[in-house]
Amino acid sequence: MKFVMVPGGWQGGWVFDSVAAELRHNGHQVEAVSLAGLELDGPADLESPPNLDTHIEQVAELIGRTDDGAPIALCGHSYAGLVIAGVADRLGDRLEHLVFIDAYVPDDGDSCWSLTSDAFRELFIAGSRSDGRWVAVPDGLDPRARPHPLPSFVQSIRLRDNPEYGFRRTYVSGGAWPGSPFVALSERLRDDPDWRVHEIAVGHNIARRDPLGLAAVLAALA
Repeated sequence: MKFVMVPGGWQGGWVFDSVAAELRHNGHQVEAVSLAGLELDGPADLESPPNLDTHIEQVAELIGRTDDGAPIALCGHSYAGLVIAGVADRLGDRLEHLVFIDAYVPDDGDSCWSLTSDAFRELFIAGSRSDGRWVAVPDGLDPRARPHPLPSFVQSIRLRDNPEYGFRRTYVSGGAWPGSPFVALSERLRDDPDWRVHEIAVGHNIARRDPLGLAAVLAALA
């Protein structure tokens, strides 16, 4: 199976390094994406931060460019739940599995802003106060983290929800960490026959805190 892995806010593809190494060791292909504006060398244009559409188009283009016919599991962490939902809306016929890793699961018209908690909305506003474009890296994140483009957090997603797409859906919960906006979501999905829910109760940043556990859950999908 081929895993395309999309990181959440402020982070790059590097956050999946250990997960990717374990999956590759077990014979899987892995593409870990650094979304536009979040590259380690910094964005090319500070005045025009990318939005959600930019990130959806970036991942869709990568899948199209590297498609070799292998079954694809598209995985997104946190904010990237919106990104992978948008990609699936466009390329659902090419996807075997959609995996939300402690992530937002949007309906048409939702945004990261509308789905998150008041505490995270306050963080977005406070973090972008200096220029109104980029949300500063919160305290405690990896030194490789980069300011996140505010437009991608506030733009609403447009979904067609094509019922003909046959990909499977999995949710990987990080458990009930303090301030999590995902607890009610994961509990609701446990009762939905169209979803499979796994819990790795290490907090939000599952890929860094338990990469082997996450890799095991993902490998089992194949």
